[in-house]
Amino acid sequence: MHIHNFSAGPCILPQDVFKQASKSVIDFNGLSILEISHRSKDFVAVMEKAQSLALEHLGLTDMGYKALFLGGGASMQFLMTAYNLLEKKAAYLNTGTWSEKAIKEAKAFGEIIEVASSKDANFNYIPKGYQVPSDADYFHITSNNTIFGTQIKEIPDVNVPLVCDMSSDIFSRQLDFSKFDLIYAGAQKNMGPAGATLVVVKEDLLGKVTRHIPSMLSYATHISKDSMFNTPPVFPVYVSMLTLEWLKNNGGITAIEKVNKEKAALIYNEIDRNELFQGFAAVEDRSNMNATFSLKDTAHKTAFDQLWNAANISGLNGHRSVGGYRASMYNAMPLESVQALVDTMQELERKA
Repeated sequence: MHIHNFSAGPCILPQDVFKQASKSVIDFNGLSILEISHRSKDFVAVMEKAQSLALEHLGLTDMGYKALFLGGGASMQFLMTAYNLLEKKAAYLNTGTWSEKAIKEAKAFGEIIEVASSKDANFNYIPKGYQVPSDADYFHITSNNTIFGTQIKEIPDVNVPLVCDMSSDIFSRQLDFSKFDLIYAGAQKNMGPAGATLVVVKEDLLGKVTRHIPSMLSYATHISKDSMFNTPPVFPVYVSMLTLEWLKNNGGITAIEKVNKEKAALIYNEIDRNELFQGFAAVEDRSNMNATFSLKDTAHKTAFDQLWNAANISGLNGHRSVGGYRASMYNAMPLESVQALVDTMQELERKA
């Protein structure tokens, strides 16, 4: 039975990756990938390839950036970015729950300027027309908001270092990634299983704060040890490497962006056409990764829930702060799964 997995994360990964990873759990060059030494030449090769592929996909090879695979999730990066970069004050764009959490952590290290916020409308849009202080140590944005289904379409041009939480749309669309001085992303959306976090940082950004930074929280420490300062999350890094290989073998970001646009157009066209449904996010800011929507009349909820469950659709319920439904359509989600969801929406329309 094929299940259409619309979970927001941990999320769907390519079947080819599952097959290779499952084989390596049993036998990865004689040992299980779960028991292999992270100091062995076999795993060092995995780490180096994962780092190399990440930079290659982003177009940042030989441009002064380092790719790190760390533990702690993106939530640890809320703290680490401020610890390593915030000397006096930093600017943040508040577009949702994850931005708010990042702001909370950063306030422990200096003044935080919230340049704009969409909290007034429960984060259903991306603020525009804001000003970023030229004396800020950095400007932090969240490129995609899983809970509210919004996405920054135009990356701002600023005169301070640009930091981005790209957890839920990294490797999904082509951008000028050289605009960013630091990118971080939890693996569990487009890259791998939960447990690893990718950090891509421009080396010349570091070493400018006067505070003492604990070793485990220092980007410089992890760079100097090639992400091996302590035991890295071996299996999540390995699966991330396989996923990045899969992406390369399927045409890279340019090719997957085309598919992602097709999937997004399919679901949003149905949301707009079908009189029983309505979208949550502002049309111009709709995420290609997470489509948030609801029934106009909750009297149809039981019938719709029965339909999508019967169609082997999983993970469709919206976040509690928004309600309704959320279709998360990460890179490995096939167009056929989105069509299955659209079919249930049309079936509800016929029966209503």
